Amino acid sequence: MTLEEIEARLAAHHMAIFGGFHPRPEDGAPNGCQTLVLLGPREPGFWDHVNAQAEFDDGAPDPLDRWSRRVIGRLACDLGGKALFPFGGPPHRPFIAWAIATGRAWSSPVGLLVHDQAGLMVSYRGALALPERVALPPTPQQAPCTPCPRPCVTACPVGALDATTYDVAACHAFLDTQDGRDCLDQGCRARRACPVSETYGRRPAQSAFHMRSFHP
Repeated sequence: MTLEEIEARLAAHHMAIFGGFHPRPEDGAPNGCQTLVLLGPREPGFWDHVNAQAEFDDGAPDPLDRWSRRVIGRLACDLGGKALFPFGGPPHRPFIAWAIATGRAWSSPVGLLVHDQAGLMVSYRGALALPERVALPPTPQQAPCTPCPRPCVTACPVGALDATTYDVAACHAFLDTQDGRDCLDQGCRARRACPVSETYGRRPAQSAFHMRSFHP
């Protein structure tokens, strides 16, 4: 099995490999896992694709999570592996630690994860725990924030984010205001300010979906 073969299977579902690593026992991967591969939306086009799926038309809650379970679960079975998800706990899988272990995601100046391709718009739909050691490509030598002027630091209207803390109460209070409609409808301003996020191609409607889950 190669990453290219996995990518080819993911392409039909508008997903991409967002990194992988060979876990150690202390990393929290399932027993027998030799390679852990994290999956995220392939943009542009992901949101239009999933909105055309049955889970988004049946009126039941959590359509994106249910779609992820179906598609990633089927793929894991086909590959002889196990599907893992960042939702559905407890217990909760350590996806943030796994993302950093891939060498393709880092803690940003505002504390959120930043990804080499998705920027601050990074999200993980699931992971594949594979029973064989798959060859992995070299990873970036530095985070995209290193040469960046870091507009994310000043983008939040209420200064809710910094490198070590997230003032969740201030964020929710702002989202309740008229000025907060921009973040609700377009996505978090700090995430959108990231130059890498700007090139990723994520639809505002997808960001609005996640924001409404965060702030009903």
